[in-house]
Amino acid sequence: MPKKINTPGHSPALTKTHKLSIAGVAALGAAALAFTVVPANSHTTTTDAAASSASVAYSEGQIKDVKASVTDQLAGASVKAEAVAAKKKAADDAAKKKAADAAAKKKAADAAAKKKADDARKAQAASRSAARPQIKAVAAKTYTNNLDGWIRQSLDIMKQKGIPGSYNGLYRNIMRESSGNPNAINNWDVNAINGIPSQGLLQVIPPTFNAYHVSGTSTKITDPVANITAAANYAADKYGSIDNVNSAY
Repeated sequence: MPKKINTPGHSPALTKTHKLSIAGVAALGAAALAFTVVPANSHTTTTDAAASSASVAYSEGQIKDVKASVTDQLAGASVKAEAVAAKKKAADDAAKKKAADAAAKKKAADAAAKKKADDARKAQAASRSAARPQIKAVAAKTYTNNLDGWIRQSLDIMKQKGIPGSYNGLYRNIMRESSGNPNAINNWDVNAINGIPSQGLLQVIPPTFNAYHVSGTSTKITDPVANITAAANYAADKYGSIDNVNSAY
């Protein structure tokens, strides 16, 4: 037998006859397969249409997937936006509450400060009122319209003017001079002869009454209080006090 010689690194070369045989077998196999799968009345265009439909169907599936993906992304973005809005609203509400609380605290502090100031002013006013001496209204003193009342009123005026004299001294001299008659007139003594008769409770002549008249009393010589007070003023000047007069003076 002849030796089979193989060149290292190379496969045995196929002859042209071998290549043609293989190609023929492949062509026959493909034709047989097509004949078996495709019906007899089928046309080549049916195979092409099926292939085209399969291609179109695949493209629509891809579009649906893209749409679903976009929809999911939009939904996620909407949820995220809602979450951000809710967070912002919560922050705004918290800021408003904080501001309202601060305003309420300030209002309460202002009210407390005002009350404290008012209380302090009231306390100061009360303190000043307590420290201020209370002046009681004194009712005007009244006197009876008789000899006792005239003497007592004259004594009060004499005390204010610093004129000495007592109730007893006035009463004693009045009873001696006029017996308590405020309209008594002496028409027989020397004064009467001279045209200046003695008049009133203490028988005072007009020049003496005018000279020793006490302000605040009547200018009428027969007025009981004015007559007593002027006579007591004259006696104080001449005798030291009406109490020292025991006779005509």
